[in-house]
Amino acid sequence: MEIAAPPLLEVQDLSVSFANTRAVDGISFRVEEGETLGLVGESGCGKSTTALALMRLLRDASLTGRAWLDGVDLIGLGEAEMRAMRGSQVGMIFQDPATALHPMVRVGEQVAEVLDAHLSLSRVETKARTVELFRKVGIAAPEQRIRAFPHELSGGMCQRVVIAMAIACGPRLLLADEPTTALDVTVQAQILDLLRGIASQSRAGMVLITHDLGVVAGMADRVAVMYAGRIVESGPTDQIFAHPLHPYTAGLLASIPQLDSGWDEPVPTIPGSVQDKGAGSGCPFAPRCSLASMECRTAPPFLAAGGGRMVACWKAV
Repeated sequence: MEIAAPPLLEVQDLSVSFANTRAVDGISFRVEEGETLGLVGESGCGKSTTALALMRLLRDASLTGRAWLDGVDLIGLGEAEMRAMRGSQVGMIFQDPATALHPMVRVGEQVAEVLDAHLSLSRVETKARTVELFRKVGIAAPEQRIRAFPHELSGGMCQRVVIAMAIACGPRLLLADEPTTALDVTVQAQILDLLRGIASQSRAGMVLITHDLGVVAGMADRVAVMYAGRIVESGPTDQIFAHPLHPYTAGLLASIPQLDSGWDEPVPTIPGSVQDKGAGSGCPFAPRCSLASMECRTAPPFLAAGGGRMVACWKAV
């Protein structure tokens, strides 16, 4: 019997707490080598917090659980060991390049700093590698661009620099946190094509964090839907889109504007907000769910698995 290879990343019961607030509440998921997992949900669901927790970039936060990357538990590492992992084994593409890049340092120097931290290269080799990275991410005239400051580049170009920093040392795992949020539609398509090509060539695993279901449909192999710090549904992308099981997932998909709808036809919405979690130990989505019963408000649903799908709902549709 052939033994299945362990996943590239396996997160088990990860929780993140700030003072008296639990932002991520015991989530578990896995990412295979060369696979893209789409982590979706409204703002405030805990998606970005999950990525920052995996990178161990959260101050004043309490982390529990495990996150195994190639057999190494990221949560249990000391700070010096984790610093060696950042950039070399796991890279992060931040959602706002304007704040991810230092405004007073040339962009080439910022990419070179990542190389210097993990690779033993000469100055000439570092510069050549930086130019090649700029060329790889589609920055024109890279020999000149490496001397530019962030304010001299467009938003799309700055995002490409951030991607170059994330892939500089060939990490095994990429965490892409809303990588196209601040970009116009044309540049969004270019960045997504770039990420798709990088993942395909390097066989790196990727966690794509977004609230844009159109991006997920075109990029992700599997989807994990987050709500109020929990994963409420997960499964293959095509199955999730064709037949959502959780009312929250169904609501997200229904709220996508349709091109063939009338100009005066209202777009379906989910009432309330993520903060409307309700009291007690029931389902956190119950206050916003049209299918909620007394059972939903009093007993937390467990994450049931079957047929490659998982869903946490008493009223799975």
